Amino acid sequence: MKKILVTGGAGFLGSHLCERLVNEGHHVLCVDNYFTGSKKNIEHLLSNKNFEVIRQDICLPLYVEVDEIYNLACPASPFYYQWDPIQTMKTSVIGSYNMLGLAKRTGAKILQASTSECYGDPAVHPQPESYWGNVNPIGIRSCYDEGKRAAETLFMDYYRVHNVKAKIVRIFNTYGPKMSQNDGRVVSNFVVQALQGKDITIYGDGMQTRSFCYVDDLLDAMQAHMNHSDDNFIGPVNIGNPGEFTMWELAEQVIKLTGTNSKILQQALPQDDPKQRRPDITLAKKMLNWEPKINLEQGLVKTIDYFRKVV
Repeated sequence: MKKILVTGGAGFLGSHLCERLVNEGHHVLCVDNYFTGSKKNIEHLLSNKNFEVIRQDICLPLYVEVDEIYNLACPASPFYYQWDPIQTMKTSVIGSYNMLGLAKRTGAKILQASTSECYGDPAVHPQPESYWGNVNPIGIRSCYDEGKRAAETLFMDYYRVHNVKAKIVRIFNTYGPKMSQNDGRVVSNFVVQALQGKDITIYGDGMQTRSFCYVDDLLDAMQAHMNHSDDNFIGPVNIGNPGEFTMWELAEQVIKLTGTNSKILQQALPQDDPKQRRPDITLAKKMLNWEPKINLEQGLVKTIDYFRKVV
């Protein structure tokens, strides 16, 4: 049994990870300030003796003893991270600094949930880890994009200076059950609008592309990186599904699978919205022996079944 800290453990990804780790027999400490996370996501775990929760912002120091840290705390949808951009940047930078300090003191291995947003609006396609990105440092998405980039810098420097056992994954659009229906992410937006009988909103011409990774595939990759035998293999590693879809294709798939009569409406494209996004997962295949197993249609069916119960 390991004692494992999951920051942002009541969020979409964090709650899935907490559940998996508890089921594997580990003692899990969930830390969340409930800015975007929800107690409902973890309430079924509260009676388990190997699960505990601390309500705290990771911008404050945390004094616990742990073997591993998954640092997932940070709003990840544009709606939430733009609602409080200063707190978003603080969570990425000060929060990472605090968690790295904890890892240094305890000798814990620590994994940073970074993001494909590090590539910005990419001029290279698909995006390999060697690409440095095309990011607007003063735009409305910068609090998240640059915050995550700065966090990666801290992780690398704590490894180089303090020998902290650091791991970095860059997550491409992930979806699945427990997504918030109001978080503004494209999959949850489309599914909720369709199930409510509303028209589906597409921004711009709808030809911008994304690659969608189902949550179970993502967790497999995160654990594979955390448990990799070489502590000098830090990454960053792209984690995502290389299947690439336009927003029109996604909307049409959602309409088909929900069986609704929703139409597709177009609105103005938000500032700095990337035109295309697709991971090069060559490194993940080679070093983690990982690639996604669940295709978009399979994952959407599972996600739609979840939202039918909550919408």
